[in-house]
This record gives sequence, structure tokens and C-alpha cells, in this order.
Amino acid sequence: MSTPETSRYVRLHVELVLEISDPEQLTAAALTRIASDDSMPDEERDHARSAVRGDEAEALAYLVEPSELVGDVPGVELAQASWSSEEIDYDPEAVEWDLDEEDEEDVLGRPGVV
Repeated sequence: MSTPETSRYVRLHVELVLEISDPEQLTAAALTRIASDDSMPDEERDHARSAVRGDEAEALAYLVEPSELVGDVPGVELAQASWSSEEIDYDPEAVEWDLDEEDEEDVLGRPGVV
């Protein structure tokens, strides 16, 4: 299926909505991760601690590693990853959160690809 004209790179979009059921436990885990990160400079570590104490979305961002999603997938090498987190208003009954619709069109207009 791959031809010389076809790109070997694929952008994988993943969207997760998570409920923070225990903010203290989440913050503690993020602080532990920050404390154990030997590659983080001290000034960045201080900023990171402050950020995760004040924002659960920031705490979550320090714990999620996109590379772990594809790290064991055969034949795939991660070329680049980025991610962000933000607090949102979530209503599971709202149409915009219905990700299971097979007849939805994706951003390129292809039917059935969500």
C-alpha cells in the first residue's frame, strides 16, 4: 500500500477526557515524578512544582508520556510528540462529545473516520 510518493509519517490524534477523582493523589504523583527527574534543572523543577500544585491539568501533563502509547508498537518509531492538558466543561450528553458516531466526517471530509 505504501509507494515512494506516500509519506511514511502518520499523525495520530488522540483525545482523552479524564475525570480527576482525587486531586491530592494526582498532585502527589506529579510531585514525585518531578522530584525523580534527574534531567530537570533545579529552576525548572521549582517552576514545575508550583505549576502542579496550582493546576490539576498541569499535574496530569507531568504524568502522561505520549511515547508510551506507541513505544512497543512493532515497525513504528516515534518521530515527534507533543501534548497539552486543560480543564474543560464536560457534558457526556452533549453532541460534541459523541465520538462513537460512525457517520461523522473527519477533518478531511472522509466519512466514517473519527
